[in-house]
Amino acid sequence: MKDPRIEALAQILVRYSTRVSEGDVCVIQGTTSGEPLIQAVYEEVLRAGGLPVMQLTTEGAQAAFLELASDDQLDWVQPPAEWTAEHSDVRIVVMADVNPRALSSVDPARQARAQRARRKIMETSMRRAASGEHRWSLTLFPTHAYAGEAGMSLAAYEDFFYGACLATDPDPVTAWERQSSEVRRLAEWIEGREEVRIVAPGGTDITLGVAGRKWVPCVGTHNMPDGEFFTGPVEDSVEGEIAFSLPTSYGGRDVSGVRFKFEGGKVVDASAERGEEFLHQTLDTDDGSRILGELGIGTNYSIQRGTKEILLDEKIGGTVHMAIGAAYPETGGTNESAVHWDMICDLRQGGTITVDGIELQRDGKFVV
Repeated sequence: MKDPRIEALAQILVRYSTRVSEGDVCVIQGTTSGEPLIQAVYEEVLRAGGLPVMQLTTEGAQAAFLELASDDQLDWVQPPAEWTAEHSDVRIVVMADVNPRALSSVDPARQARAQRARRKIMETSMRRAASGEHRWSLTLFPTHAYAGEAGMSLAAYEDFFYGACLATDPDPVTAWERQSSEVRRLAEWIEGREEVRIVAPGGTDITLGVAGRKWVPCVGTHNMPDGEFFTGPVEDSVEGEIAFSLPTSYGGRDVSGVRFKFEGGKVVDASAERGEEFLHQTLDTDDGSRILGELGIGTNYSIQRGTKEILLDEKIGGTVHMAIGAAYPETGGTNESAVHWDMICDLRQGGTITVDGIELQRDGKFVV
């Protein structure tokens, strides 16, 4: 028997997030372990009149590639990946990890090399999305791996995840539009201001210039689940130190206890309690990988605990996240990099966000 929440999530992704219409070329990407949701998305694209293109891979393909590929193979970019970035109207990505440690033994330098080779693909996708030529959405399919990382049973994780996606709403296609007034209000309030200061226990005290930058409210059009507003900080403006309180994963590698010190907008000192070598390798990927490309403020208070999955954790109400690397062009950010790595700082136990001297948030609660 089909889980109706899977069907509802597929409807949200196709009918609301990416608004697939007749004739849209829609690329659906994922691993075979996410087949139930991928199949539901495929069928919904057909019902919407779209032209679906499946790009599926096996769960172990990425680990095998990074372990076995020669330098020439690491540098080679698959033509379908280039075509997707340059020509598709819609891209829907379904993550479905079954082994979150699959890349733990991969040489970080090989991962960085493969990432640099694919930088143009990311830049093209971001540019086309900013101009409205390309619509994309990213979600996941609940697996035992995600549930285990979150410390839940699979059934409990499914309830948590589908609830966070509003897939349990009686009218799921309109749910995000109906429930996004607060994030829109906050994005409007902060628009046009010049400086954000974040202070939190553990030594966090950091200021970011945001003058002239656009704040984007996130209401389910790209990430699912969603709930944040973000911008691209002025590239040379970031000063101070920050301790990221939640563990994170990037490129299949776990990193935790990350601390950054910024001077003139650039990371000048970095440490991690776990995964420090990988962190340093990533920071040295290219000229833009030590610069912040994003500042985001989480607004989804239905997500109350860390799950070790950034798609959910960066949305937690009462947290902020910052991404080293590429900026989203729609914010006015100009930093370019093959990297875009979000890290999360929890403000619910004594943190503050102050904007141009006005307190926006205290202890994880908005006060404006």
